[in-house]
Amino acid sequence: MRGVARGTDSGQNNSGRLLASVTKGKCGVMIVWILLLGVVAGIMVGLLGIGGGIVLVPAMVHLLRMDQHLAQGTSLFILLPPIGLGALRQYWKAGNVDWRAGIFCAAGMIAGAYAGSKIAVPMPTNILKGLFGAFLIVSAALLWCKAKPAHPVVAARNTGSA
Repeated sequence: MRGVARGTDSGQNNSGRLLASVTKGKCGVMIVWILLLGVVAGIMVGLLGIGGGIVLVPAMVHLLRMDQHLAQGTSLFILLPPIGLGALRQYWKAGNVDWRAGIFCAAGMIAGAYAGSKIAVPMPTNILKGLFGAFLIVSAALLWCKAKPAHPVVAARNTGSA
């Protein structure tokens, strides 16, 4: 069970701390936090079409105090069933699913995820956290740039206000 008891940069065992808090009478509170985290991530997935890991991994690291490796592995486990069932059904009913592209991309993701995990698992936690953070920053910057109207007059004309 390599990685389950992986420690943080300070050498602490976060999975042990999480399990200890569950067994010391804080089980109900921890379960509520974890369920709430799942609900919020699910809403974000369905609403924005984002990968749940963008929400889950930082939340597990900061709120549940998991090690980055443990959070990423847990996120992969969490996302297996709900992504394929909940949000997909709604988009499919609206005619917004390209099955052929989805099948080919999923096959590529299986191979890519395996290759990525082979790189990430032996990587030091601080480097992995840095890469994850850099990915989020670059993604946010790209989305923000695309959200700004290219030309204010054209944007106003398209909304009918000019």
